[in-house]
Amino acid sequence: MSTQQAANRHVPVMVERCTELLAEACQHVEAGQAPVIIDATLGMGGHTEALLREVPQATVIGIDRDPQALNLAGQRLQRFGARFRSVRGVYDAVADVAAELEENEILVGVLFDLGVSSLQLDEAERGFAYSYDAPLDMRMDSAADSEDPTAAELVADISESELKRILSEYGEERFSGRIASAIVRERAKAPLRTTAQLAAVIDSAVPAASKRTGGHPAKRSFQAIRIAVNRELEVLARAVPSAMDAIAVGGAVVVLSYHSLEDRIVKRAFTARTTSSAPAGLPVELEQHKPTFAPLLRGAVPPTDEEIAANPRAASAKLRAVKKTRTQARNT
Repeated sequence: MSTQQAANRHVPVMVERCTELLAEACQHVEAGQAPVIIDATLGMGGHTEALLREVPQATVIGIDRDPQALNLAGQRLQRFGARFRSVRGVYDAVADVAAELEENEILVGVLFDLGVSSLQLDEAERGFAYSYDAPLDMRMDSAADSEDPTAAELVADISESELKRILSEYGEERFSGRIASAIVRERAKAPLRTTAQLAAVIDSAVPAASKRTGGHPAKRSFQAIRIAVNRELEVLARAVPSAMDAIAVGGAVVVLSYHSLEDRIVKRAFTARTTSSAPAGLPVELEQHKPTFAPLLRGAVPPTDEEIAANPRAASAKLRAVKKTRTQARNT
């Protein structure tokens, strides 16, 4: 895929608002300090390109576990020279990346654009989509040296009870028990190796009356299995607090999430730092109980109708952002 193709295929979600929030965080660095933003989910580089273009004083470090994404983004962003650096890793590596900054560099922003990328959805052979027949993979890191299990391996080895839990919890699938039983029954006959095989089993387990609305019957189950394969929620629960610890005072953490499970984790992490930790009824709020962050937005902000029209994949997005106001450790 060419650099131009990558740019055409990847329309970054809510890019103007994300850029504005992070640009503002770059305005208050002291003389001699070089502001750095970490794009913790680089993908094909759409958000990073906008940041490098609109915030000329900033360096952006992009993290991604997918070597294909790193290569495409690197080509797309090569014109920015040393202002862009990339790191292969998972997005909970923000603190490790921040620890390697140059002496004069200061981390003023972290961006998370969660979920599966356009690259992974559109490449049929990656096995993320039920609409293509492909090997049942779903790994965000599909490199030869990856140690992550494929979706086929997960489906083959997992217990029925654990599979039911994953489908229910990660996919919010109300027929999780029926689907888990069907998968276990079918894998006893022959391994499930392709997306088409898995989609057919799921479809057979969902009652006909429930297929009339709500899209493809495999949609929620594919989401759940993808989340489990990539340990997305476990990583996210570590990543957001780690990013909040790593940024400098005045810095911003900006998160785009796409389903309620992600948003709930982000909201919980933000609320813990933007509200007082003082016990109820305490007459005076002590310094160690004061919030260390302040909200930059009122709750979760959805995309505009215009943004959804330009990029339908933005429809389920929710944007949250906070600013670091102090560093003192708190009693929680």
